[in-house]
Amino acid sequence: MTGTVRTSADLDVRRRRILFRSWHRGMREMDLLMGQFADATISELTDSELDDFELLIEAPDRDIFSWMTGEAETPSNYDTPVFRRLKAFHQHAAPINV
Repeated sequence: MTGTVRTSADLDVRRRRILFRSWHRGMREMDLLMGQFADATISELTDSELDDFELLIEAPDRDIFSWMTGEAETPSNYDTPVFRRLKAFHQHAAPINV
């Protein structure tokens, strides 16, 4: 079980591959962070944004997690609008399970 709630039936091959890879990271925490973002945005990302997201999903889980949590500075080649959007997607002003 992956956790995805989105079907990939309406996606092109590239988006299907990215969606699958987003949910199969290695670290469950990263599956959730990357997968939920991909579920929500994969169909609307432009080709350029897909390039940036593909680069990001190839980075090691621990690095991405450190960038997401602010424990490490995000390298400039990964600090893209897509990464900032991913980070903002997971910031909440209040508990989400109220």
